[in-house]
Amino acid sequence: MSTAPAPAPIRTGIIGFGLSGRVFHAPFLATNPAFSLDLIATGDAARQADAHARHPDAAIVATPEDLLARSGELDLVVLASPAHVHLEQGMAALEAGLAVVIDKPFAASVAEAETLIQTAEQLGRPLIVFQNRRWDSDFLTLKKLLISGRLGRVHRFESTFERFSPAVRDRWQDTTTIAQGAGITFDLGSHLIDQALQLFGPAVLVHAETDVIRAGGVSDDEAFVSLQHGSGVRSHLSLSRVAAQSGPRFRMLGSHAAFVVHGLDRQEPDLKAGVLPTDDGYGIEDPSAWGRLGIDGSEAVLEPVPSERGDYPAFYAGVAACLRDGGPVPVDPRESLEVVRLIAQVHARNAPGSAD
Repeated sequence: MSTAPAPAPIRTGIIGFGLSGRVFHAPFLATNPAFSLDLIATGDAARQADAHARHPDAAIVATPEDLLARSGELDLVVLASPAHVHLEQGMAALEAGLAVVIDKPFAASVAEAETLIQTAEQLGRPLIVFQNRRWDSDFLTLKKLLISGRLGRVHRFESTFERFSPAVRDRWQDTTTIAQGAGITFDLGSHLIDQALQLFGPAVLVHAETDVIRAGGVSDDEAFVSLQHGSGVRSHLSLSRVAAQSGPRFRMLGSHAAFVVHGLDRQEPDLKAGVLPTDDGYGIEDPSAWGRLGIDGSEAVLEPVPSERGDYPAFYAGVAACLRDGGPVPVDPRESLEVVRLIAQVHARNAPGSAD
């Protein structure tokens, strides 16, 4: 009996080969047989050399325009580029007949996000936002704990994502403005707000604080966001570029117990170090990093909760299922639109002359 031939790989191009293109996209495309990595656009000579060394079968071009001029060779384009060019590049890719994966921040404004969504719907092209931290180990563990009911009725969710970068650097995140989609609320806040909405449903903004801390900074370095979910849960989200020590990554308080976990999911540092998604042990947290469930001061010792395996590969598995089989997009852009809408409200409340 003959077997059906394997489907042709999804021909893919990446625009941008900085941290995002190099670490969060290319390794997953290169190791997933559903895809071929055919084109990479970057104008930086060192990044061009790095892209060629890592992906010798891909053609390296200098500009997004060069890549999109070869749209007939592609099925999918990944925008691993700054937020302020997502509208222009996304529209061009959609109009060229391509499916689009677009990095967070999805867009620099609500209007830009709505335009991208409306264009994709009118053209019948998949538009997928890259919210990879839905597949963080600790986040997947939280979801499983919530389903188990062991926390009881959750009333407060605390999420902290902090780094330490005390000086402004020559990178788009530091040199472009909030109006261009830069700043900590657009950057890390896109993850934390999305995670909170995924866990507890729609929310309204109750309070927000943003600050520029670093000399020469042109966008927010720290932020605190309080959301009230329709489900009754209050989310407290803390973000910083200038935290020399960080608080717990997650703290979830319920009527029966609390859960606390420290540190960040290991997938990003492992990928930066050259670990591939197909390597043994990828995404598996050491028991020392597991969170703890229980009640302080009780006779029972706080219980370590085994961390779920981090699974960034699931995002591109979902992209393949969408493009090949007509499955749902792994991240609905209208969900990401709500994230952009809340971020816009955060900045509106903290604009000069506004009243909170």
